[in-house]
Amino acid sequence: MSAVGTRTLRIGTRGSELATTQAGTVRDALISAGHDAELVIIKTKGDQSMESVEKIGVGVFTAELREALADGRVDVAVHSYKDLPTAPDERFTIAAIPPREDPRDALVARDGLVLGELPAGSKVGTSAPRRTSQLRALGLGLDIRPLRGNLQRRLGKVESGELDAVVLARAGLARIGRLDLITESIEPVQMLPAPAQGALAVECLSANMALVAILSELDDPNSRAAVTAERALLAELEAGCTAPVGAIAEVVESLDDDGRIFDELSVRGCAAAIDGSDVIRTGAVGSPENAEELGRSVARELLELGARELMNVTEAGDADV
Repeated sequence: MSAVGTRTLRIGTRGSELATTQAGTVRDALISAGHDAELVIIKTKGDQSMESVEKIGVGVFTAELREALADGRVDVAVHSYKDLPTAPDERFTIAAIPPREDPRDALVARDGLVLGELPAGSKVGTSAPRRTSQLRALGLGLDIRPLRGNLQRRLGKVESGELDAVVLARAGLARIGRLDLITESIEPVQMLPAPAQGALAVECLSANMALVAILSELDDPNSRAAVTAERALLAELEAGCTAPVGAIAEVVESLDDDGRIFDELSVRGCAAAIDGSDVIRTGAVGSPENAEELGRSVARELLELGARELMNVTEAGDADV
């Protein structure tokens, strides 16, 4: 029986294997805590289009889920946090950010190859401007190809030989139990992940305080601090989830002058030119309690270093990259 009445909590999710697996972890956690819960599949424009996210718009994976919340078809929505627009919507509250998966990007390549072993001209699939720009900046001479579709479709491009490799979020492969396919987990020094990559946003109506309280039990403070900083960086840059911007924040242990252990939040961010001609990186360390301001301060430093101009660089003059 649910603690918000006798009705089973309806959890809205996209229908892909990855999305239902992610939402299933939230359902199972709620059931373990004594609340009946079930998944409700919501179709989104992002699931029905093979166009790049840049063309079909930010929020294509989340808007319908939010509308299902607003009109009462579901009680809870589970999003890949990185897909949410940075602009707040006062109707909704992100009541929980569960423990985050490893946020790094991952390479799945033919013949077990790592990035440095791919021959020049190798066809590597990704449609994320952030990945495209940072891959090109490595100077490996890779042929970056557009890539859309669910995880199985993307992985199939390597299996069929159509592509030599694909770059994906490591977290997605972890959640569907396919870490064995990864030929290299790409370290942030080579490629900073998308802000909030690997994190889930568990959302409900702001007015439903009883449900907010129940969902907040699933919240992980360190994950929330890290994601808050990364999203604040993105918002301060006035950049969306498709911008060539990377960020990673981590709560780390430090020692004070008296040898006592305390937590600090390390934030690193980058902005890149889509053609790979330049990548600006910077970072800062501060208190996890000041996560938002710390993320914004890193963004302001990026702007001072020329991030705005760099992000406006297009490929062969094409503004639709």
